[in-house]
Amino acid sequence: MIGGFFFIYICGIVSDRFSKEYNGTSENIAWFIILNKKRILILSYSFSSQTRNLLNGLIDGLEESGVEVFWEQLNPVAELRFPIGSISATFIMMVQTFLRKRYPVHPVNPICFEQWDLVILAGPTWSYNPSGPVLSLLDRDGKRLFDGKTVLPFISCRGYWRVHYHGIKALLRSCGAKVAAPIVFSHPTPEPWRTIGVFLKLAGKVPEAGNSWFRRFYPKYGHSRQQVEDCRMIGLELGQYIIAGTSLDCPLFPAPVRSEEKDDSEG
Repeated sequence: MIGGFFFIYICGIVSDRFSKEYNGTSENIAWFIILNKKRILILSYSFSSQTRNLLNGLIDGLEESGVEVFWEQLNPVAELRFPIGSISATFIMMVQTFLRKRYPVHPVNPICFEQWDLVILAGPTWSYNPSGPVLSLLDRDGKRLFDGKTVLPFISCRGYWRVHYHGIKALLRSCGAKVAAPIVFSHPTPEPWRTIGVFLKLAGKVPEAGNSWFRRFYPKYGHSRQQVEDCRMIGLELGQYIIAGTSLDCPLFPAPVRSEEKDDSEG
């Protein structure tokens, strides 16, 4: 009972203050809502469009929940071609990325340095590590971008994401960020076929095409349409959590997200 009276009292104060400062008109109420809207920044790199496809779904869900989203896609200074084009070049790049080679990126939009309710740092796993463009961004702008902010890692991977997450968590914390539990999507094809398929795809082959025996075990490269839809639902839930002020200290979603896969053989 006391709590109910207290709530009504507080609402009365807020209502009175709002009426005095904003005159209580529908136009001013709309401005009040806009000015208090939750804002999320997404910084991402996508090599083969797999991270980008998932983020398209995530952003649809976030915007459906009512939050404001700004999406900044990292652009490497030197072009990184997908597919790489040969088995030897693919092997060399895998060794370099295992050693955390950096790939410099162009400056990000100044908007990225503003205040945000949440920052999502998204990208693929490269040889167990964050991608070179993401590492380069952390080296150059990490302190300015992430100090004092809550950052949620978003990972697209073949299947091995834990080293990636723990590595990027340590780097973000060194920049002064508070790191939330990650959102992780792995390619749905089981091992060892997805490892073989990804390597062949990077080397310029098309293992999922035609009527070969391999296609029976590797019907599609990358993430499925069902995973993109699951990502939209996660975006909707995440936006609702942010609006409600839910703590991100504990995992909100399973890692990796397990989709109930439908037939994607035509996609």
